[in-house]
Amino acid sequence: MRIVRYQVNNAPPRYGWLSEGLIGEIKGDIFGEYRREEATIPLDDAHLLAPACPSKIVCVGRNYAAHAREHNAEVPKVPILFMKPPSAIINPGDPILLPPQSQQVEHEGELVVVIGKRARHLTPEGAKDYILGYTIGNDVTARDLQRLDNQWTRAKGFDTFCPFGPWIDTDFDPSDAVITCRVNGQLRQMASTRDMIFNVGSLLAFISSIMTLEPGDLIFTGTPAGVGPLHEGDVVEVEIEGLGKLSNPVKAA
Repeated sequence: MRIVRYQVNNAPPRYGWLSEGLIGEIKGDIFGEYRREEATIPLDDAHLLAPACPSKIVCVGRNYAAHAREHNAEVPKVPILFMKPPSAIINPGDPILLPPQSQQVEHEGELVVVIGKRARHLTPEGAKDYILGYTIGNDVTARDLQRLDNQWTRAKGFDTFCPFGPWIDTDFDPSDAVITCRVNGQLRQMASTRDMIFNVGSLLAFISSIMTLEPGDLIFTGTPAGVGPLHEGDVVEVEIEGLGKLSNPVKAA
């Protein structure tokens, strides 16, 4: 099932499910008990929002060996974690704003895990039972500030630096799917999720040994090699095979 969060006209945001280009409202709690209404709303008549409202966004650095090498960094022996603030979230199609503090903002296309229920001390094998589904993310990064600072909060945390969506797919298989990122139609990144150093189960076990994960929390699982600059007027598209495409324009702040 593909879960969307949407608005029609100026109505309050609602959760829905997507079927053959039509949306049906979901009544109840997507993390608990709910029922699906008939799908009657054309997708083109709805404005899709970021499909979750996380309490936190946990990200994994250098989880593809080729990406570590392109930054002359060692391949990590344990996952490297950092966080993005929820205030960085934007919807699919909303503009990424280039802040005046940075001269080198870059894209990072990623597979994103959406947590489905409260999780602590998971095992790699049992982690799948705590996942609601998967979505697509762009870990937008001010690369020059990342190099300048001793930690990554500023470089990763600007408003608009966390687009994700357009939906959550509850049936997606993350073991071997191709991730691509294009800017103005030009291919920048391409790799398979099988190239991750730490797979989804291992990541959730590691992260949940440190902090409690809540329903709706996001795990950005790392980006492949090929990250590159974004400029005003660009359109950046992250696509994951079998999952969909996330597209955002780029504007000056």
